[in-house]
Amino acid sequence: MDKSLYIAMTGASATLRSQASVSHNLANADTVGFQATLSGTVAAPVAGAGLPSRVAALGRDLGVSNAAGSITTTGNPLDVALHEDRWLAVQDSAGGVAYTRAGDLRITQNGLLTTTGGRPVLDQAGAPMSIPPSDALEIGGDGTVSVVPQGQPASTMATVGRLQVVAANTRDLVRGEDGLMHAAPGATPPAPAAGTVLTSGAREGSNVDGTGMLVQMIELSRQFEMQVRVLHSGDESARAANTLLSSR
Repeated sequence: MDKSLYIAMTGASATLRSQASVSHNLANADTVGFQATLSGTVAAPVAGAGLPSRVAALGRDLGVSNAAGSITTTGNPLDVALHEDRWLAVQDSAGGVAYTRAGDLRITQNGLLTTTGGRPVLDQAGAPMSIPPSDALEIGGDGTVSVVPQGQPASTMATVGRLQVVAANTRDLVRGEDGLMHAAPGATPPAPAAGTVLTSGAREGSNVDGTGMLVQMIELSRQFEMQVRVLHSGDESARAANTLLSSR
């Protein structure tokens, strides 16, 4: 009996963790460049003396979905939609390098190119990219940023730098607590991507399947109810057994 209770208890805990992951995905269904978190449940034998027959149900994050999000044409020269397996390098809060597919860029009052979340976008040299005062801006398919200096004719468009875009498969990166993707611990950082790496004037939306997430939420809710019923059933059986023993 205690085995079933233990499995039901750990299963309910794992279900709650999966439910939290689904809720997080739904909350970011409209976030540009967001990639859904994949979660699941695995069986894990409990280690320790006298516990070889105990098995726990553990909730695990299985990485992020590599499905493509919908592409929306905006015409905004600061919007970029990255191609498959291409990532934009940004500076994280610790000053390190992180990666994102959020291509809705902004220019701060100080001329710093950032994501909407405020992360500085890095150039090929690994430095935050600055944009001088300009009348027009253009981002080429290879990530080259060109501007028309303020007060100058269009013929004076000049290159100010190139976005650092790397090539990496989603499964080779890990999502940090900041929501950005990072190279796996001990792994070699992704290599710079060559050729055409993005489409300017467009941006990629979230790859969250809203309908699928809602269905999964209902399934997890019913699964949790079943696990709680097992716990209640075990408790009632234990009470009945104690009553029988005390009546002797």
